[in-house]
Amino acid sequence: MATGVTGAVLSLFVGYFHIVDQGGFPGDKEPRYIGIGYYALEFAALALAVLLVTGRQRTAGWLLALGVAVGPLAGYVLSRGPGLPNYSDDKGNWTEPLLLKSVAVELLLGALALVCLLRDRTPSSARASD
Repeated sequence: MATGVTGAVLSLFVGYFHIVDQGGFPGDKEPRYIGIGYYALEFAALALAVLLVTGRQRTAGWLLALGVAVGPLAGYVLSRGPGLPNYSDDKGNWTEPLLLKSVAVELLLGALALVCLLRDRTPSSARASD
C-alpha cells in the first residue's frame, strides 16, 4: 500500500508540473500536438494515481507508471535536443528549474515502477527467503 501511495503522489506531481508548465488548465501549449500530449499525460497521471491508491490492476498500474515517467522524459530530451516539428521554444533549454523538478520526480516514479514490477514478477517463495 505504501508503494502505491508513493507512486500516486509522484504521479500527481508529474501532472501538476505539466499543468504549471502549460500555463494552467486548459493551458495554451502550441503546436496543437504538444498541447494534446500534455492533456494526455495529465489524464494518465490522474488515472494512475487512482489505480495505485485503490490497489486495482497492480501490474497495469505500474506499467502505466512507466509510461507516465518515460513519456515526458523522452519529450524533455527531444524538445531540448534535436527539437520537435514546429516546436523550438525549449531547444537547448536544459536547466529550466520547473522541468528539472519534473525530471527528478519522473525518474523516481520510473524507478519505483521498475522495482514494483520486478518485485511482482518474483515468486513469493523467493521473496520470503530474502
